[in-house]
Amino acid sequence: MTAQNKTYHSPFNITVLVAGIGFFIDAFDLFLFNVYRIPSLKDLGLSGTELTSTGEKLLSIQMAGMMIGGIITGIIGDKKGRVTVLYGSILLYSLANLANAFVHDVNTYAVIRFLAGVGLAGELGSGITLVSESMSVEKRGYGTILVATLGALGAVTAGLIGDFLPWRYAFLSAGIAGGVLLILRLRSFESSMFIESSGRREKRGSLMLLFSSGKRTMKYIACILMGIPIWYSVGLLITLSPEIAKTHNITGLKLSTCFILFQVGISAGDLSSGILSQVFKSRKKILLSFMALGILSTAYHFIRIANSQQINITSFLMGLGCGYLSVFVTSTAEHFGTNLRVTVTATVTNFMRGTLVLLIPMHQFFERTFSIGLTGGLLVTGCIVWGLAVISAVLLPETFGRSLSFTES
Repeated sequence: MTAQNKTYHSPFNITVLVAGIGFFIDAFDLFLFNVYRIPSLKDLGLSGTELTSTGEKLLSIQMAGMMIGGIITGIIGDKKGRVTVLYGSILLYSLANLANAFVHDVNTYAVIRFLAGVGLAGELGSGITLVSESMSVEKRGYGTILVATLGALGAVTAGLIGDFLPWRYAFLSAGIAGGVLLILRLRSFESSMFIESSGRREKRGSLMLLFSSGKRTMKYIACILMGIPIWYSVGLLITLSPEIAKTHNITGLKLSTCFILFQVGISAGDLSSGILSQVFKSRKKILLSFMALGILSTAYHFIRIANSQQINITSFLMGLGCGYLSVFVTSTAEHFGTNLRVTVTATVTNFMRGTLVLLIPMHQFFERTFSIGLTGGLLVTGCIVWGLAVISAVLLPETFGRSLSFTES
């Protein structure tokens, strides 16, 4: 693979553009199931409580695929190159989404969502790493801003098409879009930083190396914990908003509207948080500031469950508070060396997504144990995940301006 020797000083370059489009399609594909969960399962003959239980099961299976895929693609990305992972990932999730358009039973649906999850796992981590290693130290944050913002807009697009495109055609279009992206990727260049480091004798993409140091392990876990609230918000509070509305006897709520407003908020947040981190030359301060906004917005969401309009408003505010994704992924890449960078970014971004596998039974446990209902269970779960995220952000060191030309030993 040819190396890209030029160090970019502007975010408007081919590497950022292709990575951004990739994350756009990644997020679009990922959130299609959230948007089409109810109509697709109804079309397969499910109804009543089966819609919720089966939907949560399929979502958990998809996220399990992403966690496993994060490990696989991360190791390959550090051993064989960032671009290699991008090729393989997009091919797998494109084929999976094409197959999803023709599914006719829940078991096949589950297998396909698992494979799609494995494929989707490699996009964000490899793309962010490639962009970070291709740009100058001072300007890399602007590149990751554009990648993260385009990803959020991909999720918005998934929400918008939910109102007029049948679910089978939506998955079909996602598969076709992935194929187009694969063609665009054929001229992608590997980062010179990876090429230079790959000639040295050192462990690359090693999970044993990742966990061989207690300090390194704690830093890794802290990065995961910082990202979990984003997926708690969109994976539980937004995805289950119809069920939440029903428990409060609220009518007229549309899941697609809540989802779009949340993603518009997170798009605005990604853009503003990324710019602010560059202006104030700090990742840590901006992370903590937006986390504070996210906590206040989530609290306001639970307080203001009165009608569909209030839920729509708080959906946007929660998205805005969760808009620290661009700073979060940049900081994660900056914490670790070249020989572990994709392994870390791929697994961190997918483990934070995959924690839904744990968060779903967690909120259900609180509901059953304390008889506090769906809203109460989600509230207790939120207190835990936001608390751990803030503690992690406080303990991690500042990374703004750090050179990425180093390795882990």
